This record gives sequence, structure tokens and C-alpha cells, in this order.
Amino acid sequence: MTGMKQAQPNNPLHGITLEAILNELVAHHGWDGLGRQIDIRCFNHEPSIASSLKFLRRTPWAREQVESLYIRTVQRQTGQ
Repeated sequence: MTGMKQAQPNNPLHGITLEAILNELVAHHGWDGLGRQIDIRCFNHEPSIASSLKFLRRTPWAREQVESLYIRTVQRQTGQ
């Protein structure tokens, strides 16, 4: 393998920023819905994109839950 990045056709998160994922989830579910599905303080107490990004970047288990919810949401929208 060379130093170039490999394409990841089977990775639904490839090329999507955490901020874009979060914005999409908030647009689809709202903060209330997001907080019900993933019970973390940054979604349930004075939520904001900035505070949520800060928390999710430092907290791998929470980020994994957000990414998983995003994949499920996109799959439902596209009927996959």
C-alpha cells in the first residue's frame, strides 16, 4: 500500500464530518428526539452543536452511538 488514502466504498461515514452527522441528526430528530435515543447530557441539557461536538470528540463510546444512529437514519431514509 502506498501512502495514499484508500477509497472506502463500504464505509457509509467516509468523507462525512462529525459536524455534518450531528447537523443531519438534529434536523431529522430534533434535540429532544436525539436526547431520547442517546441519553447524554449534551443532547438533553442546553444542547448546542458546539458543546456536542466537543463532548463527542472526547468520548469515543458516545461518538460511536451517534454514528450508529446516523447510519440507521440514512438507511431508513434511503430504504436500504
